[in-house]
This record gives sequence, C-alpha cells and structure tokens, in this order.
Amino acid sequence: MISPPAFLVDALAPWNEFYSHSATAQTIVQFLHIGGLLFAGGLAIAADRGSLRAIRAATANRTTHLEELAAVHRFVLTGLTVVVASGLLLLGADIEAFFGSWVYWIKMVLVILLLANGWQMTRIEQQLRVDSSEESPAWARLHRVAVRSLALWFTITLAGITLVNVA
Repeated sequence: MISPPAFLVDALAPWNEFYSHSATAQTIVQFLHIGGLLFAGGLAIAADRGSLRAIRAATANRTTHLEELAAVHRFVLTGLTVVVASGLLLLGADIEAFFGSWVYWIKMVLVILLLANGWQMTRIEQQLRVDSSEESPAWARLHRVAVRSLALWFTITLAGITLVNVA
C-alpha cells in the first residue's frame, strides 16, 4: 500500500477531524458527490442516447440533436466540477485510505478518460457543425464516442461503489 506524503496527511488532519465528527458535513459532501454524478451523468447519458439515435435520424433531426448536445455540455461540466470538488473533499477526509487504494487510482484514470472522451466529442461536434450531411464520417465517430461515454459513466460509478466497499 502506498502511503501519502506525511505533510499532506498533516495538512488535511483538521479537515479529517471535522469531517469524521460531523454527520452534517458527511451528508453534504456525499450528497454533492452523488448528486453531481447523478446530474452530470444523467444529462450525459441522455445526450449519449440521443447521439446513438441521431445516426439513424433524418438530417433535420440530426441538426436539432447537435444543438441540444452543444447546450448540454455546459451543464455536464458544471456537474463534473461539483463531483471533482466534492471528491477532493472526500479524499481529504481519508487520504490515507484512498491514496493507497488501487481502486481509487483506477477511478481517477477512468475520470481522465471520460474527460478526454468529452473533449473528443466536442471536436466531433465542431466537425459536424461544418458538415452534418448523412455521409459525414463524423457521425460514426460520434456514435463510437457516445458508446465509450456510456461505458465510462457506468464503469466510474462501479469503481466509486467498489472504492467505498474496499477502502
């Protein structure tokens, strides 16, 4: 097991002490983490479903989907910001348990992959704004990225549950 640097444990000790003895703090931070995941993930999953359906839709419906997809990204990023901030608070509350957990590090890699996938999705959207014809190869790429997004959201959720039960 990898131990966190001592200076980090010492710096986070007051937060750990407060969090460990405050049901209110635990409730708020955990709600923000799960609520942010529900908000961001729910919107992203719905948008991904729309992307999977759009590839079979008429051109007019595809254009509408692209507009909706662009609008949802701001909300997904807001939710992810809440998830990251609350996740850092959870990490700080028990750095010794999480820092040494292989599940924690796998979850962090999955989050980075999710963010990279989201970045790739926005690049594909930009391509589709230039050419949204049914023949555009960007539609097939959007489909693949949406499938990957769905897999990542659910895998990250599984990793989070595993982390709580293993740490």
